[in-house]
Amino acid sequence: MKKKTTLSWVLYDFGNSAFATTVMAAVLPVFYYDVAAVGANQDLAASFWGYSQSIAVLIVAILAPILGAISDYSAAKKRFLQFFAYMGMIASILLAFVGEGDYIFASILLIIGTIGFSGGNVFYDAFLPEIAKEGDMDKVSAAGFAWGYIGGGVLLAINILMILKFDWFGIANATAASQLAFVTVGIWWFLFSLPLFRNIHEEKKQVVKRDKSYVAIGFSRVVTTFKDIKQYKQLLIFLLAFWMYNDGISTIIKMATIYGRDIGIDGNSLIVALLITQFIGIPCTFFFGWLASKITAKKALLISLYAYTGIVLLGYFMTSALHFYLLAICVGVVQGGAQSLSRSIYGRMVPEHKHAEFFGFYGISSKFAAIFGPFLFGLVGQLLGSSRYGIISLLVFFIGGILLLRFVNIEKGIADAARQNPASEAGVILK
Repeated sequence: MKKKTTLSWVLYDFGNSAFATTVMAAVLPVFYYDVAAVGANQDLAASFWGYSQSIAVLIVAILAPILGAISDYSAAKKRFLQFFAYMGMIASILLAFVGEGDYIFASILLIIGTIGFSGGNVFYDAFLPEIAKEGDMDKVSAAGFAWGYIGGGVLLAINILMILKFDWFGIANATAASQLAFVTVGIWWFLFSLPLFRNIHEEKKQVVKRDKSYVAIGFSRVVTTFKDIKQYKQLLIFLLAFWMYNDGISTIIKMATIYGRDIGIDGNSLIVALLITQFIGIPCTFFFGWLASKITAKKALLISLYAYTGIVLLGYFMTSALHFYLLAICVGVVQGGAQSLSRSIYGRMVPEHKHAEFFGFYGISSKFAAIFGPFLFGLVGQLLGSSRYGIISLLVFFIGGILLLRFVNIEKGIADAARQNPASEAGVILK
């Protein structure tokens, strides 16, 4: 394991996590509810936010397996990563131009930024098996999430200070401070992406002529992968489990702040609570990496999912800022562990020379899954007249994910991947 390469990979998570914290989780949801949605029906603001999230991940879900398959043939993972990263950075900066009543503009930029963030992560994740040996994968994956917590948390802390004490920075008001916070996300993301763009290189492969477009190749590879993945039963079961429980996790991340705002908790308390989640998550992500080495990754992951069912139940009864702080601590304890262990478990069961292709499926699993959670949250809340019913509806995703995960035999999945013969695909690049 090369330290420089690993550090460069980890620093990208340090940088792009600012989008997850400031834009997706903390500042933009409050800004969307209090500023962008002014003039709209405030009772529907949480639903509009949920629908915007679902549209964004639907687009990413459609793109992810195609781009993953194309990158396997072209060895262009880094170029695709750069393209999507720049898309997210630019969308973040443009959020500074959202004003009162501009909820449609805000939704469009949220969708573009989420496509950039999530699309880039498809290729970022695909580098993990290339930079880390099998025995180091849990450790490196956990380090990525932990440093992501640090990077996202540090910038969020700065942005919170800007919003709460805007006069210290010579800013006119909290709205202007929030708009400036979105600009800092784009700049932060760019700066900490540079080491990866500079230091991580894909292996050179033999060049052969292609007789059809990359788009046609991509669709063809998607069809082939859907057929191939049936050979990997344990991997397929894990993907279905991941689809379920990750939907619940991603919905909590995206909807928690606007849910809290909708039930009457003030915006500043919500943002501070999200900061608590970030910094609680740093040591706890490392803890789950350690725990996995002691009791197996699957058992550690199940513990985190059991905790999430409790979090959903407590969220339904939440009434005060104190309750939200307590839930933020609970989420911080398990969130990074669940995500990092999921990525490393999957990485172990992926056959060689299909990393980008199969991580495209990992991407489509998480992205398609993430469509239904926010949509269900918004729809249930709209139909029943309270977002409390939206939050309790997430139980179905965690319970379903736990039940499926219990059937996964990780050791058998690793053995299935090892039997794959890579000779027919190794060392080929189409041009």
